[in-house]
Amino acid sequence: MNELIRKYALQNAVQHKGKASENAVIGMLFSEKKDLDRKTIATVVKRTVLDVNSLSFEEQKRQLFLVAPQGVKRPKKERDILSNLKLPKPLVTCFPPEPSKYLHLGHAKALLLNYEIAKRNKGKFIFRFEDTNPSIVKKEYYSQYLSELSWLGIKPVKITYASSQMDKFYNVIKKMLKDGQAYVCFCSSEEIRRSREEGICCSCRDDNGQVSFFDELAKKGDGVIRLKGDLTSLNTTLRDPTLFRVILEKHPLLGKKYRLWPTYDFETAIMDGLEKVTFRVRSKEFELRSELHNLIQSIAGFSKTIYQAIGRLNLDGVPSSGRIIREKISSGELIGWDDPTLTTLEALRRRGFCAEAIKNFVLNTGISKAESTLSWGDLIMQNKRLLDRFANRYFFVASPKKVTVLGAHFLNVRVPLHPNDSKMGVRLFKTTNKFYVADALEDRVVYRFMHLFNFKDKRFISTELDSSLGAKLIHWLPVCDDLVKVSVMMPDKGVVSGLGEKAIKKIKVGEVIQFERFGFCRLDKKEKMKYSFWFTHR
Repeated sequence: MNELIRKYALQNAVQHKGKASENAVIGMLFSEKKDLDRKTIATVVKRTVLDVNSLSFEEQKRQLFLVAPQGVKRPKKERDILSNLKLPKPLVTCFPPEPSKYLHLGHAKALLLNYEIAKRNKGKFIFRFEDTNPSIVKKEYYSQYLSELSWLGIKPVKITYASSQMDKFYNVIKKMLKDGQAYVCFCSSEEIRRSREEGICCSCRDDNGQVSFFDELAKKGDGVIRLKGDLTSLNTTLRDPTLFRVILEKHPLLGKKYRLWPTYDFETAIMDGLEKVTFRVRSKEFELRSELHNLIQSIAGFSKTIYQAIGRLNLDGVPSSGRIIREKISSGELIGWDDPTLTTLEALRRRGFCAEAIKNFVLNTGISKAESTLSWGDLIMQNKRLLDRFANRYFFVASPKKVTVLGAHFLNVRVPLHPNDSKMGVRLFKTTNKFYVADALEDRVVYRFMHLFNFKDKRFISTELDSSLGAKLIHWLPVCDDLVKVSVMMPDKGVVSGLGEKAIKKIKVGEVIQFERFGFCRLDKKEKMKYSFWFTHR
């Protein structure tokens, strides 16, 4: 297996100008051997890729020839992960988040899958706010979700609000009460829980006058409306679940117009019916509820929606629970929903992750029920491939130290904004013999300032790029009056401060650049001569 991993790593490096990708190598392995365990091979792949990437391009080609003289054939490309789905016609998909917290990578997976399935199969995609729980719905999240939708490049055929259909919900539940398919229950929550666990009905189940009870609940009083399900069913969601309950909090859009609100089970089933949603991908935590939702749709006279369960997507060590994140924000452990340690879409966007990278990342995890626990490295690799192509390069020196290089030429230097694309332009530097560097210089070590010259013991040697000198490459800034102050928020929330070149003044807020030999960063804010960045990744 080690030989195969190295062969694919060398091939991938040669195909991509000397830089192999861990994800690409793993993908090639899985294309050939389906039964591999990702965790088992990930460490070996990482170690091998690091080793291969440390080689020169010529050495990579030489070693590839030795292990595969005829070259290595790329494994046959697998079919689109969405191509094997059995989809209904007409095809209408939907993603219906509850506006009660920020969206994270797990939400993005379901969102993008539903959107892509519709887009690739000439179907329709609906984005719906499931906002029928006033106790947790917040106004700020409506605009937040729409902003993230736009950022991801998703264009629904329509955007809908479940709360706008309250009268239709009432009409459906009143008919169910009248037809004896639902009942008003005045039992305590403890009594309801116990009766469902034991599979026995309460006295409320057979009472008459259910519609009048509904009117009472809608105006005053307390109680819930429950489905007359199957109290003996092995699927416990069918055991007389609650369909409506009283909530007295003010709704962000409707105020206190209603006090009797549908539960998630009733609302999502009826909305899918009203909007004629035929197919939906959602987390497997809802899998048991699919039977209940189809039952509600059938009772209400709607066609049944096909629900496809998928495994949750998690990033190793990163919380996604809204409750846990709220607690950590309250305690000060997190700075907010956009904390750089989180995988909320807002946090990733603020750090400088590209929408396209997130799309590639979540779609590559597939559409199976298997749980996906990945690392930051998997996401970073997708993002780096994009940033490497378009991010301008600039000089930044952290904790700068001033040095004088004796005999250094005074130069006017043109440095490319991008090493592989001359069309992106250049930056201009005027240098003397005084420079800022980030690290203390060691004696008897040959250094090379990028794009400038070689020196040793703070004395000029030559301008030529002479590999025989074995010079250690370092970046620099000229000592001058037009440098800018730079601070970088790191993923651990520590701040690195230093100086940046004058060309940074042209960067726009929100732009992602690369500080050479430091990492990719996104400009978050600028104030006069101080520029605040967020670190994206190396």
